[in-house]
Amino acid sequence: MRRKPILALLMATSLVVGSPVANANETPGSPPQAQQAFDNKIIKRINVDNIYDDIAHLSSEPRVAGTEAEWNAVQYIDDKYSSFGYDTEIQPFTFESYQTPEVSVNVAGEPLSSNSFTYTPNGEVSGEVVYAGLATEDDLAGIELGGKIALIKRGDISFADKVLNAAQAGASAVMIYNNTSGSLSGTLGAPNEAFVPAVSLSQTDGDRLATLLAEGQTIEATVNVTGGGISQKTSHNVVAVKEATNKKKDTNQIIVVGAHHDSVPGSPGANDDASGVAASIELARVMANMPTDTELRFVSFGAEELGLLGSYHYVETLSQDERDRIVGMFQMDMVGSRDAGELVMFTVDGEKNAVTDLSAAAGVRTGNPLGYGQEGRSDHVPFYYAGIPAALFIHSPTEPWYHTPEDSLDKISKEKLQETAEIVGAAVYQVARPDTPALERAKVSPKPVDYERIVGGLQ
Repeated sequence: MRRKPILALLMATSLVVGSPVANANETPGSPPQAQQAFDNKIIKRINVDNIYDDIAHLSSEPRVAGTEAEWNAVQYIDDKYSSFGYDTEIQPFTFESYQTPEVSVNVAGEPLSSNSFTYTPNGEVSGEVVYAGLATEDDLAGIELGGKIALIKRGDISFADKVLNAAQAGASAVMIYNNTSGSLSGTLGAPNEAFVPAVSLSQTDGDRLATLLAEGQTIEATVNVTGGGISQKTSHNVVAVKEATNKKKDTNQIIVVGAHHDSVPGSPGANDDASGVAASIELARVMANMPTDTELRFVSFGAEELGLLGSYHYVETLSQDERDRIVGMFQMDMVGSRDAGELVMFTVDGEKNAVTDLSAAAGVRTGNPLGYGQEGRSDHVPFYYAGIPAALFIHSPTEPWYHTPEDSLDKISKEKLQETAEIVGAAVYQVARPDTPALERAKVSPKPVDYERIVGGLQ
C-alpha cells in the first residue's frame, strides 16, 4: 500500500484563494496545466440536466423516513448506481417512530384549537381546570390538582418538566398555552410513564381561560388524545462501490461521497436533499469508467432528518480496517437552491482537513473559490467522530423554503448544481486517479492551501 504525505499532493495544487495566477495546475510528474486537464475529464462529462431530472423524480413527493415514498426513492437510487456498473447494497436499519396523535380540547362546551406534544400519552380526561402558572415547583406549592386539568403558561422550564411537575402534583391532564402569538407544538423529549396527556393552546385562548379563572369562575374541560405512540420502522442506506481499477497502483484507500434521500414531512425536499443525492448519482456516472487507484463509495443515507440515523448506522457497520482506509468523506446537502447563499464547506470542529484542502484547490481551479466554517447537522458528523476527515458542502445562508412544502423543483438552480458537482468531482478525482500520490489519512500539514474561514456556522 502506497502512503505518501498529503502535502505532496496538495502542494502540487498550492494556491491562494482568489488569485488567478496561483500555481494550481501542477501535479508530480505532470507538466503545467495538467491538473486542469484532469479536472476537465470530469467537468466536461457532468450533465447538469441529468442531475435536474433526478431531482424532479425524487421530489415528486415527500420522502419521510420509514415510509413507502422513502423506499421508492431507495429503489430508484439503487437502480441508478447499478446501471452504471457499481456493486450496490441496500442497507436496512430500524428506528423508533412516534405517531402524532389526534387531539381535541373542549372547554365549557366550546372546542378549542390545540396541538399535541411529542411523546404525550393517549387518554381522555374530563375535569375542572386549575391555573398552575409556569408549573415550577414554587408555582405548584399549595395548589390542589388532584384529578384536575392544569392550565400552564409556556416559559422558564421545559415542556417535560411542566408536565412531570403537574402530574406529580396530581393533575390528570395538562394544557400548556403559548406565551407569544401563533400555534404551539413541541416535544417532551422521550417517553415517560409519569407523563399525563398534554396538549397546547394558543396564547389568546390560554390568556382568556386564565383571566376567567382569576375572576373565580369554575371551568370544566375535556382533553382527548388518541392514536399516538411509538412503533418500529425501517429506513435504508444505499451503498454503491467501485473498486480501484488500477490494481498495480491500488492505494488500498477509500473515498466516500454522501448525501441523504429522506425529507421532512410535508416537504418534497427538492433541495433538501434530492439535490445532493442527484449530484452524487451524476458523479458516480461520470467516474464509472474512469481509471482509479482508490476505491469510491457513493452512499445515500436514510433518516438524516431524524438525527443522522442512517450515517451513524453506516459508520457503525464499518470494520476498523475500512475506517482506517477511508481518507475523506464529501457530504453534499442542499446544494441546488437558487435562493440560498454561496457554497461553503463546513467541518464539525471548524478546522481544515484533507477534504476541505482538496476542495478549496478544486474551487479555485474551477473558478469558484470556497470558504469554510464550523457546523455539524448533516451526515459528515459520524465520520468525524470516527476519526475520518469529512466536510459538508452546502449553500449558506439557507433558502427561505428550508423544511417547507415550497422546497420544490422550481426553486432549483442548475448553475449551483453544476458548481458543486464540478468542485466535488474535481477534488475526488484528484485523489482517485492513478498518477497522483496516495492520500494520508491524517490531518493536513500546516497551510498547504490558503483559504478563508467564514464567520459563524450555517445560517
